[in-house]
Amino acid sequence: MKLVTFSDSTGARLGALSADGQSVIDLAASGLPKNMTSFIAMGDEGLKTAAAALESGENALPVSGVTLLAPIPRPVRNVFCVGKNYYEHSKEFHNSGFDASAGKNAIPDVPIFFTKPPSSVIGPGVPIPAYLDTSHATDYEGELAVVIGTGGRGISKEDTFDHVYGYTIVNDVTARHLQGLHRQWFIGKSLDGYCPMGPTLVTADDVPDVGKLRLVTRVNGDVRQDALISDLIFDIPTLIETASAGITLEPGDIIATGTPAGVGIGFDPPVYLKSGDRVSITIEPIGELSNTVDAG
Repeated sequence: MKLVTFSDSTGARLGALSADGQSVIDLAASGLPKNMTSFIAMGDEGLKTAAAALESGENALPVSGVTLLAPIPRPVRNVFCVGKNYYEHSKEFHNSGFDASAGKNAIPDVPIFFTKPPSSVIGPGVPIPAYLDTSHATDYEGELAVVIGTGGRGISKEDTFDHVYGYTIVNDVTARHLQGLHRQWFIGKSLDGYCPMGPTLVTADDVPDVGKLRLVTRVNGDVRQDALISDLIFDIPTLIETASAGITLEPGDIIATGTPAGVGIGFDPPVYLKSGDRVSITIEPIGELSNTVDAG
């Protein structure tokens, strides 16, 4: 099932896309919560009601008449993010001059976690406010994001997928000079609007083998990133086991799994985003997350 959060003249609420992608079923009209995080917390009960509503086709609205927001427009907690989690990107970042761990091994020994605040999340089609980066060095990072369903602490690798609700796309937009200046990634990656997300949240049952998903990032139509999720250095079970070892994961938590090679700093000289650029990230069956850049 492709879940969405959408808005129209009556406000924002939960929906599901029809099989042909032309309609959105208003799930809130079926008595389900308007809020995606509250819906996720319902677990299988919510999904059964949503599936019945989708099958009936009732309360359908044309997609052309609504606005798709980020699936979780305002996460309850910071977005968990993972750095240097594809081999070739880890090397290109290590050699870029922006790596605070420069001098150490290019390939990390353990997963590197950081976070982005809820205020960084924007939806499909919303301009990335690169004018907030006064150093004019804003970069893109296409990523698969995992959404937690059943929460927990001390989750083992073997039990990982019992806790995965579904998947979406995140663009881990980064102000590179700020990232390097502060020698820590939070500020450079957490400017308002620097976490585009969407367009859908695909439930885990529609992704039987997440490793076979392919991530492709285009800037103005040119392919910049192209990788399989199976290329991750630390796979999803490892990430969830590591994060949950001492932190209780909660329904609706989002874990962005890392970006492959091909980001702007991988060019010589670096190629940063400029006003009017369009960054489009595709992972099927999630869809395409596309945002233009507003550098002021």
